[in-house]
Amino acid sequence: MTPSRHPHRLLAIASGKGGVGKTWFAITLAHAMAMQQSRILLLDGDLGLANADILLGLMPKLDLGHVLSGGHPAGSVIIKVGGGFDLLPGRSGSGSLANLDAATLDRLSDVLNETKQAYDAVLLDCGAGVDQAAQLMVELADTLLLVITEDPSSLTDAYAVLKLLSIARPAAELDVRVVVNMAGTVAAGLRAYETLAAAASGFLHFRPALGGIIRRDERVKDAIRRQSLLLARTPQSIAGQDVEQIASKLLQKQSEAVAF
Repeated sequence: MTPSRHPHRLLAIASGKGGVGKTWFAITLAHAMAMQQSRILLLDGDLGLANADILLGLMPKLDLGHVLSGGHPAGSVIIKVGGGFDLLPGRSGSGSLANLDAATLDRLSDVLNETKQAYDAVLLDCGAGVDQAAQLMVELADTLLLVITEDPSSLTDAYAVLKLLSIARPAAELDVRVVVNMAGTVAAGLRAYETLAAAASGFLHFRPALGGIIRRDERVKDAIRRQSLLLARTPQSIAGQDVEQIASKLLQKQSEAVAF
């Protein structure tokens, strides 16, 4: 691994509940950032039910479980994805890593600190909800991308994530960006964001920023069915363009940090 010339960035991608397209977004964001000449690692941190490799049509022999057990260094498990980014796969179809002891959580923290040295950004696809591993990843991250949909239950569960995070870290240290996925329209996505942001502002005393709105696009389903990258299969798709805009904003912030 060659050391990164950029500030070390850990971006946690989380959600309050499943079914909001979090892992698809993590994969597509990793691809979009890699397309803009950034060295990106996607770490599948959904330790209860990892599936990034499945969405990518990969069958890795080693995964994060082998790293956390101490049997393999992270570098030997990381694989290159056709879109130009790297993947540290989780353990597909297994709940064996869902509940980790203190020693394994410490090892996970070490893995995050080790891997970020070699990349411009490490994207952490956290498990849905607020299990121990997800909390650790969110707390260590420089930026949290909280994925929601217009569904009221998604907003309720996302608020719970924000509440736990506000307890763990002072509001001044929080860089939280809400990403509204599968929005019927931009206006509908804005309403969903404003609902969550207003609740956080009123009760938690901080207002998360808007990371972006991804419009509903049937081509996303097609890419998922075919286990292919959306931006490779249909580069001009509406959802793909929305994710590219989110990637550009994140990389712009990173460039500003370098200049400073």
